[in-house]
Amino acid sequence: MPETNRGAPVARDDRIAWIGLSSIALPLAAPVSDAKVLTGRQLPLTEVAVLCAEIQTAGGHEGLGYSYALRTGGPAQYAHALELAPLLLGEDANDIARLWDKLLWAGVSIGRGGLAPQAIAAFDTALWDLKAKRAGLSLAKLLGAQRNSLRCYNTSGGYLQAPLEQLLDNMARAKAGGIGGLKMKIGQPDSALDLKRVAAVRKLLGDDFPLMADVNQQWDRPTAKRMGRALDPFNLVFLEEPLASDDAEGHAALARQIATPIATGEMLCSVAEHFNLMRLGAADYLQPDAPRVGGVTPFLRIMALADQFALEITPHFVMEIHVHLVAAYPREPWVEHFEWFEPLFNERLIIKDGRMLVPDRPGLGVSLSERAAGWTVRQQAVGRRE
Repeated sequence: MPETNRGAPVARDDRIAWIGLSSIALPLAAPVSDAKVLTGRQLPLTEVAVLCAEIQTAGGHEGLGYSYALRTGGPAQYAHALELAPLLLGEDANDIARLWDKLLWAGVSIGRGGLAPQAIAAFDTALWDLKAKRAGLSLAKLLGAQRNSLRCYNTSGGYLQAPLEQLLDNMARAKAGGIGGLKMKIGQPDSALDLKRVAAVRKLLGDDFPLMADVNQQWDRPTAKRMGRALDPFNLVFLEEPLASDDAEGHAALARQIATPIATGEMLCSVAEHFNLMRLGAADYLQPDAPRVGGVTPFLRIMALADQFALEITPHFVMEIHVHLVAAYPREPWVEHFEWFEPLFNERLIIKDGRMLVPDRPGLGVSLSERAAGWTVRQQAVGRRE
């Protein structure tokens, strides 16, 4: 029986034999703008760069995982993944935690956050998908699901490029379609426009319908304090990223100054950064993003810590992955609904009575669509496919 580099025996069928990598430029139906665009810091978003990893063992078991980048970074993620992929060949696909550490140490000279874990995330997620498929279980069931549906809110209809009339129409249609909550973007240079839009949406939805607002890191501390207090009467579920993502102390101070709960964490790239938020009391709702922190393995560590701090959790983006992960969280989570990734996959997630149903298909329960091939801009494989 072959052995790994740690000397532990590995069954021949479990050896990683082939890895396929793809860089996909996933187009959006129309450009979208949040406050970072209106303040001149970024350009409108037109596509998502998706890094896909397909892994096959010698025994024919397969897994699919992915990561992503917005605006820049996609080619760099793909290039680093190409460097890492050969290091997985011949390894035991069951040793997911050890392999995560191996890949991180391989690229430790470029850091433990950012590019390195985001490239690793595609491999890590593929290995978890493979493991669940081999067990004949959804990933949620493999992790020990607490529930089979999750509270669900939509974000994609709330961006700032939409005039107020279109925003209200987007919100009305989403509510009528059975969504459980809605999030809108704020953080414009003119704060009065933000308050006008929030007031109009709150009036449309009613006092008790779950509404969230996302500033996308565009306020300084004095503005966040002033605007946070001005937004308190609107009964928001949470105020998201009012300050720079790395200003944990500022978020903690703001949480003590306003009544509206604070949500943040989506831009962080490690367990350590999330732990810092927790220990400072900087977030009421933690928003980890599995592809950004390095995949399923570190996300599970963050969830365990968040539960010890009695925090709410509402992961950022990539609902196709997060619906499985937070289904295993002991506290009732929210999951964020975006339509952006739907064209990439053959399967669709189902929303019923304001809740997203957790898929019962094996693994993540998704497979790449035929259209994905047409959006693929780079592709390479290592090893031998069975």
